[in-house]
Amino acid sequence: MGSVSRKRYALVGTGGRSGFFYMAIVRDFKDTPELVAFCDTNQTRMDYANSRLQELGHSALPTYKAIDFDRMIEETRPDEVIVTTIDRTHNKYIVRAMELGCNVVSEKPMTIDIPRCNEIFNAIERTGQKLRVTFNYRYAPHNTKVYELISSGAIGTVNSVAFQWDLNTSHGADYFRRWHRDKRNSGGLLVHKSTHHFDLVNFWLQSRPDTVVAMGDLRFYGRENAERRGVTKFYTRAHGSENAKDDPFAVHLEDNPQLKALYLDAEKEDGYHRDQSVFGDGISIEDTMGVMVRYKSGAILTYSLTAYSPVEGFRVVFTGTKGRLELEVVEKSYINSGGEQSHEGSLERRSILLRPMFGTPTEIEIPVSGGHHGGGDPQLHNDIFGTPEPDPFNRAASHIDGALSILTGIAANKSMNTGQTVRVDDLINIR
Repeated sequence: MGSVSRKRYALVGTGGRSGFFYMAIVRDFKDTPELVAFCDTNQTRMDYANSRLQELGHSALPTYKAIDFDRMIEETRPDEVIVTTIDRTHNKYIVRAMELGCNVVSEKPMTIDIPRCNEIFNAIERTGQKLRVTFNYRYAPHNTKVYELISSGAIGTVNSVAFQWDLNTSHGADYFRRWHRDKRNSGGLLVHKSTHHFDLVNFWLQSRPDTVVAMGDLRFYGRENAERRGVTKFYTRAHGSENAKDDPFAVHLEDNPQLKALYLDAEKEDGYHRDQSVFGDGISIEDTMGVMVRYKSGAILTYSLTAYSPVEGFRVVFTGTKGRLELEVVEKSYINSGGEQSHEGSLERRSILLRPMFGTPTEIEIPVSGGHHGGGDPQLHNDIFGTPEPDPFNRAASHIDGALSILTGIAANKSMNTGQTVRVDDLINIR
């Protein structure tokens, strides 16, 4: 019997998030997938990715500049392309990879607006290729347990969801230092970050958003807000700035080997500054947001996101016809340094409390699972790169799931701009 051919992967976008994928392939799934090429606008970042592979005894991969994406596909013949570029370019590489005969694994969010979403849907229909969106939060045991409890009817029909997500002054501030601060790149936090949260609600309720209304402002970050609070020392970026030395919001790239290699050493090629001041000019995303959503199921979600909290984590409360379910998760602080040494999604504590309508409250046991994002990352990796067993929870996310998760945020952005309630089906037709 001949050996089974290994699935071939090429990766485009070798910034901070890419290591989540390429390190898993070469370290944890040596016999199943095969990594064949890197692609990026920046050669320094690709060289750094190769140096990390070589530290594990893996050969350096061929590297291709973004302009040579088509040539990479032709020469290295990947079966799938992993897309971890900045959000506004996801659609570009998803569509072109499909046109060249590849399936795609995309980092979330799938894309940032309706025109780009339509491009992706049209490409899937035209080519017949497949797209997966990597929602690792679905796989975290506490989130899966909530799905299991709601599906079992433990609280009856869910009518109300109250969801509060807090990003702290380390993780939350980080979105205001880098490319995410420009809404044209990220769609704002209601698309970039909240795609996780809105996907979880879709997943938990097994429903989709119907109408959305939202409010949001930049209330803490940005120069104007700092001036109102009496700040007088300003700077453009932390590196080389005297004013940044005693700023607790500053990130010093030279002090972190991975950040230095990925960004400070790479600046000479593209001029991108990873350490911009969170109290500088040019920030066009919100840091304080509130959203209300009515779902097709009839449930109503009230959601808040704050990006400058003293605590990192979330609390979600479901109220149904037979009781109430409470999930609380406190996460450790981190800054995305582009590798497994960060503590992204590592937990301080978590709890699930079931309150039956006329019964005694019960603390629900949560299965223990190692890995970041509450134990979700290893399970997601195995689902993509390993040999997964059938999943009774259907956690693998398709392009439909990817679209539904961003539609709440896209509708919320429109609502913030217009002051009106937005009907999701008026934005795009998803069958």
